[in-house]
Amino acid sequence: MTHFKPFIQQLIELRNTLFRAAVSFIIIFICLSFYANDIYSFFSAPIIAKLTDGNRLVSTGLTSTFLVPLKITAFVSFLLSLPFIFYQFWRFISPGLYKKEKKLILFSFVSGFVLFFIGMAFAYYLIFPIVFNFFILMTPSNVSLMIDISNYLDLILSLLISFGLAFEVPVIILILVTLGWVKVKKLEEARPYMIVIAFIISAILTPPDVISQFCLAIPLCFLYELGLFVSKRINLKA
Repeated sequence: MTHFKPFIQQLIELRNTLFRAAVSFIIIFICLSFYANDIYSFFSAPIIAKLTDGNRLVSTGLTSTFLVPLKITAFVSFLLSLPFIFYQFWRFISPGLYKKEKKLILFSFVSGFVLFFIGMAFAYYLIFPIVFNFFILMTPSNVSLMIDISNYLDLILSLLISFGLAFEVPVIILILVTLGWVKVKKLEEARPYMIVIAFIISAILTPPDVISQFCLAIPLCFLYELGLFVSKRINLKA
């Protein structure tokens, strides 16, 4: 039975890691829940700024006014708890990693975390006004636009996550090149195909309008080139 002890100890450590990660999220969520309406107001500001007289946000569900602010607060809480969650898992896996692997994982998380927030900020400050203005301008003059807050939440979360993930492209390329799974030359040769893939991904992740698709596809192409540039520079230094 003694040879099972290391395995059991690892399971206990994993359980404790998951528990501490969950607690970090819960604590942040509880603290932010007191400001749930303020957080919702921040995320609804882009559409409020574009609404004209007669157009407004509405709630078609009795519980929506309570649940929607909590949902967006839970999303923010999860993002803010990611460093704490990563630290807990880092404590669990780092003893079994080589020095090079530790550097790669740390760099990937920090750069990926920063780029994800940059992607969301890009969507919030640049894309939201363009997309919302487009949809509102397309509303017929004899139609009073009333946007359900639940549908609005689904839309902004999908856009925020889509742009956040899109900005991870340079990190993904760098990881693939560093691990030797793909060569920079091959990625350069695949550039025409990646442009097509970028537009396909944009069509899947964004609302069904050309403006949103172009707003995501163009940054994806740029970020792909950025990933290639950084990967080549690192290879030259190596």
